[in-house]
Amino acid sequence: MAGPARAFTISLSDADFGITPEFSSVTRFSITIDVDAPLAPGPYVDPSIHQVDYEIGGPLAPGTPSGFPAFALVRSIVGDELYTQGSSLRFEISDMADLSDGLQVSELVAVDPVLVFDAREVGTGRYHPLLLELNADGTGSVRNSNNMGGVNPATGEVVHVDFGQEYISNLTFDASSLTLVVPEPSAGLLLALGLAGLASYNAGAKRRRWSRGPSSTSARPRHLLSRPTSRLFRRRRGSTPSLPFSWSA
Repeated sequence: MAGPARAFTISLSDADFGITPEFSSVTRFSITIDVDAPLAPGPYVDPSIHQVDYEIGGPLAPGTPSGFPAFALVRSIVGDELYTQGSSLRFEISDMADLSDGLQVSELVAVDPVLVFDAREVGTGRYHPLLLELNADGTGSVRNSNNMGGVNPATGEVVHVDFGQEYISNLTFDASSLTLVVPEPSAGLLLALGLAGLASYNAGAKRRRWSRGPSSTSARPRHLLSRPTSRLFRRRRGSTPSLPFSWSA
């Protein structure tokens, strides 16, 4: 039997929840946390982190400490920077958890909140880093943390904002089906997929050789011969509409 994975990734987004704004109208977020530790039963209190990436944004109610009409915050934090700026991550996996199919919220020890990701920032001049809390009964919330310190370049003021003064949104979910960690494919499955792909590629190459005949190079259109291969397969990326934001969020 294979041992626990040496690292794992927690992934959550607004699509996983029912969302009811309580203050402001923040309904868009995504969080990816790469934990540099084995996935196994037991407590995780500020575990070693490889990287955290998250986005959050939406319209804000009038009268918030920032005074912004809306915001869209995008953060990518590497390693120890997460904790040195004042953030924290806490959860505990039950001894009864079956981790062969990943990790569901229902497999966390049922002491509320069962999962806390507090992206609090001290001294960075940001108002909107988030606090995510999930409970065992399928409820939770996302709100701004108590971020403080540092001058925000948009307001010119020192940031001192308490929990939920910028936004609060309540969350609902099915604790038994909300998957925090997707299981990694086994080495055997990866090998089988690789061999199947190689066989398919070889079969396709053989068919192409027979269809083109012995003088396939000269039969190719001249404009294809003169263009780099990478340009033949380049795809244009569509733009995704989003709220305007600045690094001062």
